[in-house]
Amino acid sequence: MNINNLTTLFQSLYQAEPERGFFAPGRINLIGEHTDYNGGHVFPCAITYGTYAVARKREDQLIKMYSANFPEIGIVEFRLNELDYEKAHHWANYPKGMIRYMIEAGFHIPAGFECAIHGNIPNGAGLSSSASIELLTGILVNGLYGLDIPRMDLIQIGKKVENEFIGVNSGIMDQFAVAMGKKDAGILLDCQTLQYKYAPIQLEDHKILIINTNKRRELADSKYNERRAECEVALAQLQQRLPIESLGQLSEEAFEENKSLITNEASRKRAKHAVYENRRTLKALSELNASNLEAFGQLMNESHLSLRDDYEVTGAELDCLVEAAWKQEGVLGARMTGAGFGGCAIAIVKNEAVDRFITNVGAAYHAKIGYSANFYVASIGDGAKEIQLTKE
Repeated sequence: MNINNLTTLFQSLYQAEPERGFFAPGRINLIGEHTDYNGGHVFPCAITYGTYAVARKREDQLIKMYSANFPEIGIVEFRLNELDYEKAHHWANYPKGMIRYMIEAGFHIPAGFECAIHGNIPNGAGLSSSASIELLTGILVNGLYGLDIPRMDLIQIGKKVENEFIGVNSGIMDQFAVAMGKKDAGILLDCQTLQYKYAPIQLEDHKILIINTNKRRELADSKYNERRAECEVALAQLQQRLPIESLGQLSEEAFEENKSLITNEASRKRAKHAVYENRRTLKALSELNASNLEAFGQLMNESHLSLRDDYEVTGAELDCLVEAAWKQEGVLGARMTGAGFGGCAIAIVKNEAVDRFITNVGAAYHAKIGYSANFYVASIGDGAKEIQLTKE
């Protein structure tokens, strides 16, 4: 569904014309997984798949929201003074949380609005559809009411929605990548300081493929929070000797010298991944700046092995995809991306090998797992933005 179809849908839902249009992308993380909440670096980029909205202001306090992705839920309605989490409101709890915390942060939203949204991010794939909806809501309200909310405030509010309103103990990477993405560039983000730099990603004769396992994963119900707790145990034990605030401050050498402080083997493995993955992410930036795609691909492969063996968040589906990808000609690197436990893998593949890659990896996956994976050729795009509605 494009923005014109969404405008038509809005007209049929609300018998009115939308005033403004908005888009917020999904994201992939090229390398640096489960490092964000460990105070390390991540290397995400925004993609050209995302969530679109058209909206218009109301004069009362009512908010009406409709998602073409969940037509069975219909129009969700709530008022500006009714912003508590409600299970029945399903997907609309993400926008509701944004609106609530924008108001609590002191931004005056004078009236409600009507909107229709549609996303082309595969549901539950781990490409950050929730952060896309959060930032979409932020720029929509900001745009409709001219609030001039700084982008970094919207990022922080989105993270708060995820952590406190929804109850997922995630880091800031998803909201940051969705808000700050830039065409043909990755973002090296220090999750401790929020300092960042863009790195040009010149794929030349390669494509990024996103491969969806089609295994649904719900972050709040997964072992995500358990992994985070295991890292916190490791950090607390390392802090008995080391003046560090996060695992991301450790070099590989410092970790190896002090890992005996971590008494639990599982926590030791989790911390090892956090430390080594952070260093891989910093190396990835220098390799990309040197236009060394092959070395970058090798770092992706090492990342997956660490996520499989030390962090234990891959599972049969992601391992099947990635291990099949490694066997194909024209593949520079492949790894799981996102939180794991299902979701997606990514691969960097030579242009002429893409079709063969999809055929071979798809067949290997179906033979082993019993159902099909979906393949998407991704482009690196801009962050959340207003888009012009065309007048018929």
